[in-house]
Amino acid sequence: MMPADRPAGLVIRPLTAADAEDIATWQYEGPWRIYDSRPEDRVSGESGYQAVADPATGALVGYICLGEEARVPGLEAMPGVIDVGAGMRPALVGSRLGTEFGAAILRHIKDRAAEATLRAVVQSWNERSLRLCAGLGFRAVGTHVCIQGGREVSYVVLMTGN
Repeated sequence: MMPADRPAGLVIRPLTAADAEDIATWQYEGPWRIYDSRPEDRVSGESGYQAVADPATGALVGYICLGEEARVPGLEAMPGVIDVGAGMRPALVGSRLGTEFGAAILRHIKDRAAEATLRAVVQSWNERSLRLCAGLGFRAVGTHVCIQGGREVSYVVLMTGN
């Protein structure tokens, strides 16, 4: 778990088996329960996930995934665009760590693909995440609707760049 004081910058590191087991237990409050881990959603370093961590302790703050792993059903890959997905430890949601969390992810990606356009999708009701993405330089470019878990889910599609 995170120390009471805030870490001085977050780092991206390989996701360990212990991290994956930890993520599998995450349970969110209220409408964010939709993001609870399910057995079929197992994450692993082999499937493209990476850990976002406290640099001082290595404690898991959240995770990122890129590319195919970040795409929701029916969203097609786009040439020159990197799809980005992320999740933060439930106990930290609402702790005002979101901007630092998102900025660490963007730095990590830009260090490896400086010219890439990034795409993220956020469920349309999730105003907190939509504000965070806007603050990180994403802009809404459309919507995407798909069936997940037997129900229709509406997303806002966000991208960086022009």
